[in-house]
Amino acid sequence: MTEQGEGPRGHLLDLAFLVGLILKGVDGLVELLAGIPLAFFTHGQIGSLARAITAEELREDPHDLIANLVLHGAAAITSGTALFAAIYLIVHGVVKLAIVISLVVGAHRIYPWAIAALIGFVVFQLVELVSRPSVGVALLTVLDVVIIGLTWREWRQRRTFRETLDSTVAWVRRRSPTAS
Repeated sequence: MTEQGEGPRGHLLDLAFLVGLILKGVDGLVELLAGIPLAFFTHGQIGSLARAITAEELREDPHDLIANLVLHGAAAITSGTALFAAIYLIVHGVVKLAIVISLVVGAHRIYPWAIAALIGFVVFQLVELVSRPSVGVALLTVLDVVIIGLTWREWRQRRTFRETLDSTVAWVRRRSPTAS
Protein backbone atom coordinates (compact mmCIF):
# COMPACT_ATOMS: atom_id res chain seq x y z
CA MET A 1 0.00 0.00 0.00
CA THR A 2 0.98 3.64 -0.24
CA GLU A 3 3.52 4.81 2.27
CA GLN A 4 2.00 7.21 4.78
CA GLY A 5 3.15 10.80 4.64
CA GLU A 6 4.21 10.61 1.01
CA GLY A 7 2.33 13.78 0.12
CA PRO A 8 1.97 15.50 -3.24
CA ARG A 9 5.41 14.38 -4.47
CA GLY A 10 4.42 10.74 -4.10
CA HIS A 11 1.14 11.31 -5.90
CA LEU A 12 2.94 13.10 -8.73
CA LEU A 13 5.31 10.13 -9.03
CA ASP A 14 2.30 7.80 -9.10
CA LEU A 15 0.77 9.92 -11.87
CA ALA A 16 4.06 9.86 -13.78
CA PHE A 17 4.16 6.06 -13.43
CA LEU A 18 0.62 5.71 -14.78
CA VAL A 19 1.19 8.12 -17.67
CA GLY A 20 4.53 6.48 -18.45
CA LEU A 21 2.91 3.06 -18.46
CA ILE A 22 0.24 4.29 -20.87
CA LEU A 23 2.95 5.78 -23.11
CA LYS A 24 4.88 2.49 -23.00
CA GLY A 25 1.75 0.60 -23.97
CA VAL A 26 1.03 2.95 -26.87
CA ASP A 27 4.69 2.80 -27.91
CA GLY A 28 4.62 -0.99 -27.81
CA LEU A 29 1.43 -1.13 -29.87
CA VAL A 30 2.82 1.30 -32.47
CA GLU A 31 6.06 -0.70 -32.70
CA LEU A 32 4.13 -3.95 -33.16
CA LEU A 33 1.81 -2.45 -35.76
CA ALA A 34 4.76 -0.91 -37.64
CA GLY A 35 6.91 -4.03 -37.42
CA ILE A 36 4.42 -6.51 -38.82
CA PRO A 37 3.97 -4.93 -42.27
CA LEU A 38 7.65 -3.95 -42.39
CA ALA A 39 8.51 -7.65 -42.29
CA PHE A 40 6.61 -8.20 -45.53
CA PHE A 41 7.25 -5.00 -47.52
CA THR A 42 9.93 -4.74 -50.18
CA HIS A 43 12.27 -1.75 -50.44
CA GLY A 44 10.16 -0.37 -53.29
CA GLN A 45 6.90 -0.78 -51.38
CA ILE A 46 8.36 1.01 -48.36
CA GLY A 47 9.44 3.92 -50.56
CA SER A 48 6.03 4.06 -52.26
CA LEU A 49 4.23 4.00 -48.91
CA ALA A 50 6.46 6.78 -47.55
CA ARG A 51 5.79 8.91 -50.64
CA ALA A 52 2.04 8.29 -50.37
CA ILE A 53 1.97 9.16 -46.67
CA THR A 54 3.98 12.36 -47.08
CA ALA A 55 2.68 13.60 -50.46
CA GLU A 56 -0.07 15.87 -49.12
CA GLU A 57 2.14 17.42 -46.45
CA LEU A 58 4.98 18.02 -48.92
CA ARG A 59 2.56 19.69 -51.37
CA GLU A 60 1.63 22.15 -48.60
CA ASP A 61 5.18 22.55 -47.29
CA PRO A 62 8.05 21.06 -49.33
CA HIS A 63 10.42 21.68 -46.40
CA ASP A 64 8.34 19.85 -43.76
CA LEU A 65 10.87 18.26 -41.40
CA ILE A 66 8.89 15.16 -40.43
CA ALA A 67 7.79 14.33 -43.97
CA ASN A 68 11.34 14.72 -45.27
CA LEU A 69 12.69 12.56 -42.45
CA VAL A 70 10.17 9.84 -43.32
CA LEU A 71 11.23 9.93 -46.98
CA HIS A 72 14.93 9.97 -46.09
CA GLY A 73 14.46 7.07 -43.67
CA ALA A 74 12.50 5.05 -46.21
CA ALA A 75 15.19 5.62 -48.84
CA ALA A 76 17.88 4.38 -46.45
CA ILE A 77 16.10 1.10 -45.70
CA THR A 78 17.47 -1.99 -47.43
CA SER A 79 15.86 -5.43 -47.34
CA GLY A 80 18.34 -6.50 -44.62
CA THR A 81 17.75 -3.45 -42.44
CA ALA A 82 13.99 -3.74 -43.01
CA LEU A 83 13.98 -7.32 -41.73
CA PHE A 84 16.14 -6.41 -38.72
CA ALA A 85 13.92 -3.39 -37.98
CA ALA A 86 10.79 -5.53 -38.33
CA ILE A 87 12.07 -8.19 -35.94
CA TYR A 88 13.28 -5.54 -33.48
CA LEU A 89 9.98 -3.64 -33.59
CA ILE A 90 7.86 -6.77 -33.24
CA VAL A 91 9.87 -8.19 -30.33
CA HIS A 92 10.18 -4.80 -28.62
CA GLY A 93 6.47 -4.11 -29.10
CA VAL A 94 5.34 -7.53 -27.85
CA VAL A 95 7.58 -7.34 -24.77
CA LYS A 96 6.39 -3.82 -23.92
CA LEU A 97 2.74 -4.79 -24.35
CA ALA A 98 3.25 -7.92 -22.24
CA ILE A 99 4.84 -5.85 -19.49
CA VAL A 100 2.08 -3.24 -19.52
CA ILE A 101 -0.70 -5.83 -19.62
CA SER A 102 0.90 -7.83 -16.79
CA LEU A 103 1.26 -4.74 -14.62
CA VAL A 104 -2.31 -3.63 -15.34
CA VAL A 105 -3.83 -7.02 -14.45
CA GLY A 106 -1.95 -6.92 -11.16
CA ALA A 107 0.80 -9.50 -11.62
CA HIS A 108 3.10 -8.07 -8.94
CA ARG A 109 5.81 -10.64 -9.62
CA ILE A 110 6.22 -9.20 -13.14
CA TYR A 111 7.72 -5.96 -11.80
CA PRO A 112 11.32 -7.27 -11.50
CA TRP A 113 11.02 -8.91 -14.94
CA ALA A 114 9.68 -5.66 -16.40
CA ILE A 115 12.61 -3.79 -14.89
CA ALA A 116 15.08 -6.33 -16.29
CA ALA A 117 13.53 -6.18 -19.78
CA LEU A 118 13.56 -2.39 -19.76
CA ILE A 119 17.21 -2.38 -18.63
CA GLY A 120 17.97 -4.68 -21.58
CA PHE A 121 16.23 -2.23 -23.93
CA VAL A 122 18.15 0.68 -22.41
CA VAL A 123 21.48 -1.11 -22.92
CA PHE A 124 20.60 -1.86 -26.54
CA GLN A 125 19.43 1.72 -27.09
CA LEU A 126 22.63 3.11 -25.56
CA VAL A 127 24.66 1.01 -27.99
CA GLU A 128 22.51 2.39 -30.81
CA LEU A 129 23.04 5.94 -29.54
CA VAL A 130 26.80 5.50 -29.55
CA SER A 131 26.88 4.02 -33.04
CA ARG A 132 24.06 6.08 -34.59
CA PRO A 133 22.96 9.07 -32.50
CA SER A 134 19.23 9.77 -32.76
CA VAL A 135 16.96 12.16 -30.90
CA GLY A 136 14.11 9.63 -31.04
CA VAL A 137 16.19 6.84 -29.51
CA ALA A 138 17.56 9.26 -26.90
CA LEU A 139 14.02 10.27 -25.87
CA LEU A 140 12.86 6.64 -25.71
CA THR A 141 15.91 5.78 -23.61
CA VAL A 142 15.18 8.60 -21.15
CA LEU A 143 11.54 7.47 -20.96
CA ASP A 144 12.65 3.87 -20.32
CA VAL A 145 15.01 4.98 -17.52
CA VAL A 146 12.22 7.01 -15.89
CA ILE A 147 9.82 4.06 -16.18
CA ILE A 148 12.44 1.75 -14.64
CA GLY A 149 12.75 4.06 -11.63
CA LEU A 150 9.01 4.44 -11.23
CA THR A 151 8.40 0.70 -11.65
CA TRP A 152 11.06 -0.01 -9.02
CA ARG A 153 9.28 2.43 -6.67
CA GLU A 154 5.91 0.76 -7.25
CA TRP A 155 7.36 -2.72 -6.75
CA ARG A 156 9.15 -1.66 -3.57
CA GLN A 157 5.89 -0.28 -2.19
CA ARG A 158 4.18 -3.61 -2.99
CA ARG A 159 1.28 -1.92 -4.72
CA THR A 160 -0.67 -3.19 -7.65
CA PHE A 161 -1.44 -1.07 -10.68
CA ARG A 162 -5.07 -0.87 -9.53
CA GLU A 163 -4.11 0.45 -6.08
CA THR A 164 -1.89 3.08 -7.64
CA LEU A 165 -4.58 4.05 -10.14
CA ASP A 166 -7.31 4.31 -7.48
CA SER A 167 -5.09 6.34 -5.16
CA THR A 168 -4.02 8.70 -7.94
CA VAL A 169 -7.55 9.22 -9.28
CA ALA A 170 -8.77 10.00 -5.75
CA TRP A 171 -5.89 12.47 -5.27
CA VAL A 172 -6.60 14.21 -8.60
CA ARG A 173 -10.30 14.46 -7.73
CA ARG A 174 -9.52 16.00 -4.34
CA ARG A 175 -7.28 18.58 -6.03
CA SER A 176 -9.78 19.39 -8.77
CA PRO A 177 -11.51 22.75 -8.25
CA THR A 178 -14.78 21.25 -9.53
CA ALA A 179 -14.72 18.38 -7.00
CA SER A 180 -17.36 18.58 -4.30
